[in-house]
Amino acid sequence: MDKSKFRLMWLMVMFDLPVTEKSERRSATQFRNFLLDEGFEMSQFSVYFRFIGEKERSKPIVKRIKEALPANGKVSILFFTDKQFSDILYFHDRTLVENAEIPDQLALF
Repeated sequence: MDKSKFRLMWLMVMFDLPVTEKSERRSATQFRNFLLDEGFEMSQFSVYFRFIGEKERSKPIVKRIKEALPANGKVSILFFTDKQFSDILYFHDRTLVENAEIPDQLALF
């Protein structure tokens, strides 16, 4: 097995932000757009991921995320090895999606 799959990392951001008020919706949209501008891909409406290579490269990214956090809501940042990320199962309407569109690592740069 390729050992690099255990050293290369993905970063996932999951969030649950309030969207009751107009200002909250604006804040949530700004945060989503920030993640896209930072090179994240949307997996689900509140789940975004990005290939980061070595984990040490995540520090400035995490710092920018912290600075962009909305005032309210919950945000989680998770790290996955490339191997763990490749083992994710995707279902759509209870059907396993065999060839889920997982972006090529270099496509995210």
